[in-house]
Amino acid sequence: MFLARRFDERDVTARDEPVAIEMPVALLFAGRSFAVMLATPTDLADFARGFALTEGVVEDFDEIGAVDVRRLERGVEVRVEIPTDRALALDGRRRSLVGRTGCGLCGVDRFSEALRPVAAVEGNGVVTPAALRRAVGELPRHQILNARVGSVHAAAFADETGEILLAREDVGRHNALDKLIGALRVRSIDTARGFVLVSSRCSYEMVHKTASAGIGLISAVSAPTSLAVELAEKVRVGLVGYAREGRFTVYARPERIAEV
Repeated sequence: MFLARRFDERDVTARDEPVAIEMPVALLFAGRSFAVMLATPTDLADFARGFALTEGVVEDFDEIGAVDVRRLERGVEVRVEIPTDRALALDGRRRSLVGRTGCGLCGVDRFSEALRPVAAVEGNGVVTPAALRRAVGELPRHQILNARVGSVHAAAFADETGEILLAREDVGRHNALDKLIGALRVRSIDTARGFVLVSSRCSYEMVHKTASAGIGLISAVSAPTSLAVELAEKVRVGLVGYAREGRFTVYARPERIAEV
């Protein structure tokens, strides 16, 4: 809680206000420091696992071993065990800067690293407009932290009917998606039979992470960027924007949306 002053038309009121926690989270793989992200300190084991997969630290989720979350005086350290060869490969691509809240690609200093290739999503799964609308309508109920502090993003996974099976929250939209992907893999949820819904805009990296997890569609409450649309077309990920209030816009791979 932070002491704040609320102004209205007639009065000024001093009151305690809840605020989202944001702190440095250091990610270490096989003892090697790889990145420091500013994040919400919840579901950090999920975060580390999802980050390892979507950032190409490992190629397969089974390569991820024990995850140890350690609270320090000024942040959190998350240590992840990975194979030695994977750890050695990280030496040439360690991020040089702190990843600011939700920035995703902050700290990447080479074009080749920023635009890493990702495999196209296999399968021809489709989502009905009704399922999309159902998930959009359900999302606020899963934004438990945001309901209290009003400043965090959510990433949710819905099945083919639009029922939300899992959701994660974070001050950074990329972090929320990594947390979700990590949690999906731990729970062995079939990512090929459903879609992602995010409470943010959809950038290139959001599509990249979605494809890395083998998910065929991402739906965003706000708009996509040009690189996000181009990548979605290339890797066979359906991209939906402005998904709100019963409407949505399809920007890429319309075959992922069933026509009714």
